Order: sequence, then C-alpha cells, then structure tokens
Amino acid sequence: MNVQLVRSRIDHADLAKLARENYGEMIKGVVDVTREIVALGGELHADARAALLRDGSRPGDVWGFNIYVGKPRRQRMDYISFINVRPSAGNRSMEVQDHVLRKRMRDIVDSLVG
Repeated sequence: MNVQLVRSRIDHADLAKLARENYGEMIKGVVDVTREIVALGGELHADARAALLRDGSRPGDVWGFNIYVGKPRRQRMDYISFINVRPSAGNRSMEVQDHVLRKRMRDIVDSLVG
C-alpha cells in the first residue's frame, strides 16, 4: 500500500481511487498541522507518519485520522490512530481529544482532499 503526500488539492475521484487501493471505502491519513500537508494511504498510520517525517515534518506536528469515502463530508473523518496516543501532549487516547486540534486537522484535510 503506497503513501501519497498531498500538498495541493485532490478531488473526490482521486480520493476514492486511493481508498480502493488501500481499504476500499476507508483510507488512513496523517496530517501535519504546521506544514499543512497530508499523507494518505499505507497499511498503518505509522507508514504515512514515516513518509511525513522523511519529508521534514516534526513528530509533534503529525496526527492520524481516517476518511470514509462514502460518507458526507461532515461525517467522513474520525480522529482515531495509535500514533495519537501521546500522554506528554495531553492526549492519552487513540482519539484526538482536543477539539481545537480536531478542527485544525479537519480544516487542513478539507482544504486538500475533495
């Protein structure tokens, strides 16, 4: 399963194609909330995280999510990933708990992913 770095907007058809190549109706993703780029794909969120780190992202800036392609835009994301467990950053769960961070993640993803 390949990981694609998304720096400029991709449309829904491209997203659906990536999802089919990975998990069907769902695709794993990681967003760098500082650099405002997204990595999509990979077997694990860690694969997308590693791609962003190789590209220059800092570990504290990357957070995992999933997109469910067949759902409406406002319901298509969840914020659950093992890479999100960071007690030192105040996130003790696989799900991102901070609502401000979740909004930031959603805004970046929505701006790049059709």
